[in-house]
Amino acid sequence: KAESARALAYTPRSVAVQVNEGFGSAQAGCGMAVARRAAVALILACAGVPADAGDAAVTPLQKVLSLLGDMSSKGKASKHEEEVEFAKFQQFCVGTREATTKSIDEASGHIEQLSADVAKGEADAEELATEISELEASVAQQEAELETATELRAKERADYSSAHKDLSESVDAVERAIAVLKSREADVPASLMQVQDMAGLPREAKAAIRSFLALASGDEDAPKANAYESQSGGIVGMLENLLIKFQDQKLTLEKEEMNGKANFEMLAQKLSDNIKDSKRRTSEKTATKAQKLEDAAVAKGDLSTTQAGKAEDEKKLDDTLTSCQSRSQEFEKNQVLRAEEIKAIEQAMEILGSDEVSGAADEHLPALLQLGSKRGTALVQLRGAESPEDAQKREHLIAFLKGRASSIGSRYLSLLATHAHADPFGKIKQMVKDLIVKLMEEANGEADQKAYCDTELATNKQTRDNKQSEVEELAAGVDKHEAESAQLTQQLAELSDALGELRKEQAEATELRSKDKATNTAAIQDAKTAQVAVERATKVLKDFYGKADEASFIQGSAGIGQEMSEASKEPYTGMQSERGGIVGFLEVILSDFARLETETTTAEDKAQAAYEKFMDESGEDIAVKETESSHKADKKQEVDATTGSLKKELALTQEELSAALEYFEKLKHECVDNGLSYADRVRMREEEIQSLQEALQILDQQDMA
Repeated sequence: KAESARALAYTPRSVAVQVNEGFGSAQAGCGMAVARRAAVALILACAGVPADAGDAAVTPLQKVLSLLGDMSSKGKASKHEEEVEFAKFQQFCVGTREATTKSIDEASGHIEQLSADVAKGEADAEELATEISELEASVAQQEAELETATELRAKERADYSSAHKDLSESVDAVERAIAVLKSREADVPASLMQVQDMAGLPREAKAAIRSFLALASGDEDAPKANAYESQSGGIVGMLENLLIKFQDQKLTLEKEEMNGKANFEMLAQKLSDNIKDSKRRTSEKTATKAQKLEDAAVAKGDLSTTQAGKAEDEKKLDDTLTSCQSRSQEFEKNQVLRAEEIKAIEQAMEILGSDEVSGAADEHLPALLQLGSKRGTALVQLRGAESPEDAQKREHLIAFLKGRASSIGSRYLSLLATHAHADPFGKIKQMVKDLIVKLMEEANGEADQKAYCDTELATNKQTRDNKQSEVEELAAGVDKHEAESAQLTQQLAELSDALGELRKEQAEATELRSKDKATNTAAIQDAKTAQVAVERATKVLKDFYGKADEASFIQGSAGIGQEMSEASKEPYTGMQSERGGIVGFLEVILSDFARLETETTTAEDKAQAAYEKFMDESGEDIAVKETESSHKADKKQEVDATTGSLKKELALTQEELSAALEYFEKLKHECVDNGLSYADRVRMREEEIQSLQEALQILDQQDMA
């Protein structure tokens, strides 16, 4: 037992393994009793560890509790390290999922756009093919029409040339016949016979020529010379009329030829231009069709590439989600297992620290410790027999440790210096090694924590900056849209006021126009009535005074004697002296009433035209303003909807920013340096490790000595 106890005392890792195995089996289902028995057995096994004279206060139970405490710390550190690593992995999963999802969404949008581009390109190409076929058919039809027209024109030209030649020859023959007849030359019969054989000669002309030729030939039945002379003059007249007819026919034929030629040239030019334009359009549409097909082919290639990329991203997303889910499940299981392990260790420490175990240790361990008393006495004697050189080296080691502990403020070096007063060099050396290992483990753990903090702080800072930028941008957008909405509201109110004012002006103008029209109509009617009355009055007066004048004339024709006898007494004919003035006044009044009617009618027409113009212009202005008001109302509704959406998005983004700020406050407690910085702690730890390594070198020199 003493040998095994010494082995356990100087191999703490073996003890840790045995304790871990013991508590592992206890956790597997043996229960609390097994854990207690394993703990007691471990204490009893460690009871044989010889204690130095200066270390009598350290019991085997305390040694086991120390080992269990180290195991608990190591388990917690491993658990925290796994949490840090999983946080990094989870961040990778989230980043990969977001990036891949974004890529898939973008690819979906591109696929939709490319599919639309392919469909549009093919539809455009098909439509262009139909148009090209129609143009080619039109070109063929127009070319056939041009060819037909050219052939017809050639035939018309040939007919014209033949007819023009005949008419020219006829004109020439008639002219020569007339000249011969007029000159009474001997070749008259030959000339007339030539004229007689011409095509198109009237029947009457042919009969006259035959009669004349018979007369000229001296037949028995032929007329005499005077008859010849008379018939010769008739033939000349007939030929002259015939010449005029032929010339008219020739002129008409030439005009028809010119018109036919001009019409053909116009038609040919039009058909040629149409054919040229159709061919040009066919060439352009063919090039456009080729470009559309090429664009559709490129879009198909891009579509295929995008679909393949999307499929790859979807597979990557599925694999990532599966891997992340599997790793998450594994992490949760490991965390549960580690938590249970730590709980079991702490439970074992609680059991070992209970009165039951402590009582057993107090009752049984002192007797077991006596088994190693001789060896302990021997060690004490060795300590008591320490040479002056060893004492001097111990003092040098203690002074070195205290000096370094004071210079860098290390509690570990100070504690080691305290133990160096009484503990053996071997134990001090083991303590130095354990401290170096512990410091290195702390350095690794803090490095992992630093990496975790740096990653989380950087990610959180980027998130906070992004969310803050989004909040500011959204807030600016909300302010902008609210200002635009307020401006639109003001403009709508102004438009409403303007519409109300215009409608009010229209109502006032309509009311005023109605009143003016009624007044003018009444004035015109009064003027007409007055004119009729004045005309009647004038007629009455004129009739009266006309009758009076007639009576005076009758009386005046009764005789000179009577006139002379009644010279002293003139007959009464009315107020003739005032008649002219009254009738003149009535005519002036009549003209005034006529002028009143004309002027009032003109004024009424102008007022009505001005009213209609005002109503048309104001109505048009009202229609424009109503349309503008409708558009602005729709715009305001759209702006308000956008503002509401932006406010919702702003609220969500603000919540995300608040969550990021809360997480930052949480990270500050874990990651932000309060006092010594990370670099200072690393430097101090390195100095501690360096000091411990130097102390270890001093101890190694002691061993060699």
